[in-house]
Amino acid sequence: MMKTTPYNLFMSALYGGRKGIRPPAGNPTSIACVELMKACGAFFPEAHLNPRAMADLALAGHELAGFDTVMPEYSVHQESAALGCEMDWGNETRMPDAKTAPYAGFSDVIVPENILEKPSMRVVLDALSILRREVGGQAAIIGKVMGPWTLSYHMAGTQNFLLQLGLGEKDKINRMLRQLMPVTIAFANAQFRAGADAVVLADHATGNLVGPYHYRDYLLPIHQEITARVGGPMILHVCGNCLDRLELFAESGVDAYHFEWQVDAKAAVEKIGDRISLIGNLNNPKTLFQGTPEDVYRQARYAIEAGVDIIGPECAVPLTTPLANLRAISAAVLDGY
Repeated sequence: MMKTTPYNLFMSALYGGRKGIRPPAGNPTSIACVELMKACGAFFPEAHLNPRAMADLALAGHELAGFDTVMPEYSVHQESAALGCEMDWGNETRMPDAKTAPYAGFSDVIVPENILEKPSMRVVLDALSILRREVGGQAAIIGKVMGPWTLSYHMAGTQNFLLQLGLGEKDKINRMLRQLMPVTIAFANAQFRAGADAVVLADHATGNLVGPYHYRDYLLPIHQEITARVGGPMILHVCGNCLDRLELFAESGVDAYHFEWQVDAKAAVEKIGDRISLIGNLNNPKTLFQGTPEDVYRQARYAIEAGVDIIGPECAVPLTTPLANLRAISAAVLDGY
């Protein structure tokens, strides 16, 4: 029988391998909440900027919430800060936000030669190294990078980028995506070298904003190139209802897709089969934030019984999510298959 450590359970499920005695609980995106911050003494914004605080908050998700993973990147702006966005790093109840879009005119993106040494990116690598020393081989260590679509939102401004997309400015869109792709690849490979066991590719070509044909025409070839050039397993995260493009995601070269509650768990499993693993898909605003632990437990059990491989929130949880609700996910997986 497979050794049932958190690391083994998660990695086997990620690769679609042997099942242990229970499904794993995983968080490809942030489960940082105020109660976890208070419990471990690591608060925002310090946990975005200091590697020890970043690692401590990630450890709290494993040690206090019971997840089988540690994921130390809570913001979607670590790369965009390094690429020149002016940042508001938020506070314990407010996530970071970029105050500027330095390439709103779609001029050529200038990527610093030393971008991996920029403070907002170096901190992630240092935090991953701390986690490797402290829980490597025990819990699965998850890194995270922004894909070129998300980075383009930050560089050009989301509305501006989508306007150019709607106007059919294919050359502008493709040029920016291609100029930003090396940042994604370099950061992902650096995270594997630093200690990550898997890396999330967060690329927000959100199902509610863009169609499956946009993903097929613009992003699929780029994601295929990213996965071919990154030396480790990758988890795709795209928000929204993406049932109509799951089969395209399965062609991208990723090992798993992290999906939202808007896609029914049974429908997702039926659609994707065993081509890639599925991670998710608890409802953040209604169940995790506003619901009871019993509500969370029931929804997690539904996902388990549907055949979802790894159970967790659909996306980064609201910062005032009750810790008891996160623990209810862990309770649900402990009850086995």
